[in-house]
Amino acid sequence: MNTINAFKNINKIMKITPLQFNIDLSFKYNNNIYLKREDLTPVKSYKIRGAYNKMSSIINNNIVTCSAGNHAQGVAYSCNKLNIKGDIFMSLITTQQKIDKVKKFGGNMIKIHLVGNNFDEAYEQAINYSKLNNLEFVHPFNDLKVIEGQSTIGYEILLQNKNIDYILAPIGGGGLCAGLCKYIKMVNPKIKIIGIEPLNAAGMNESIKAGKVITLDKIDTFVDGAAVKQVGNLNFDICNKYLDDIILIDEGHVCTKIIEMYNNHSLIIEPAGVLSLCALDCLNIKNKNIACIISGGNSDIFRMNEIMERSLLYQELKHYFQIELKQKPGALKEYILKILGDNNIIYFKYKRIINKETGPIIIGIETNNKKDIIDIINNMKLYNITFTKLNYSDISI
Repeated sequence: MNTINAFKNINKIMKITPLQFNIDLSFKYNNNIYLKREDLTPVKSYKIRGAYNKMSSIINNNIVTCSAGNHAQGVAYSCNKLNIKGDIFMSLITTQQKIDKVKKFGGNMIKIHLVGNNFDEAYEQAINYSKLNNLEFVHPFNDLKVIEGQSTIGYEILLQNKNIDYILAPIGGGGLCAGLCKYIKMVNPKIKIIGIEPLNAAGMNESIKAGKVITLDKIDTFVDGAAVKQVGNLNFDICNKYLDDIILIDEGHVCTKIIEMYNNHSLIIEPAGVLSLCALDCLNIKNKNIACIISGGNSDIFRMNEIMERSLLYQELKHYFQIELKQKPGALKEYILKILGDNNIIYFKYKRIINKETGPIIIGIETNNKKDIIDIINNMKLYNITFTKLNYSDISI
């Protein structure tokens, strides 16, 4: 792997992204926090690095790829720069904002195929298409040239600050962390590299625990830039050998951090992009120089309702219950007065009544602070109200 040559190659189409010292985060965490702003690349994510480095080495002028969105933008951009035709497969859950960006960057050089309910389903169809049409497949993460391209982030970090102690980076398929490990551990093995995965899409963590690449049965696709069922085998081999640690982050934590970074720092960061910042809440280290890779800024405003919802649930300020209310006049009023106190009902839905005495209701409650829910649950027990606490996946709003 030749990171310096890859850097020179990529430097033809983009400038070095800044490594910005953040004084507020540094004060908050009692460390020197630097943000590696990959959201400032031409396609607002680091994926352009691996895509362009790989495609620069391709002789044929037709390729196929699959992506959750950011790799697709990097490939589309590279198709235009290198005059290569591309068939780009993306899942049906890809945000419209990312689809529109792929079209903008690729123009008439690319064709988009929206298939499958997640990355892995789209990937399978893309592979079949490339084989059927005898076209080269540009893998989004499990490719040595792609890994080499992503490694240039590590080169740039040390070019800008040689005193970095920790690098925090998200893990999806593992290409970014593999590239960082391969380069950083070669030039300065004392630097700690920590990968961060979504709690409900932790393919690398589970694979390392198992000692081999495994396929997850199901994943939460909310952190779409880091939600794959199976990491790359090339990436696994490198990360298994060199990665210092993996931190798992709840998807609700991700949502809370997105809101925090927007409100406090005016930064619009996509879910996968804040994983490294979430990890700061989990580290027990002080007085270190920490580089957090902001991997992408392709956030869709139409996802904000879900982001707010998940954040409030994570902070324990919003709760959903199925309760059984007596079928009599004033039953709901009595529930509000005796049970809720000053807290608010923000969702209410009758389910099908199955008997004449009680009826099941789905109720959403927003509390003033996280401790209020204890009083609400105790009140329901006191007044013999049958209830079941629901998870986010149990409700349909």
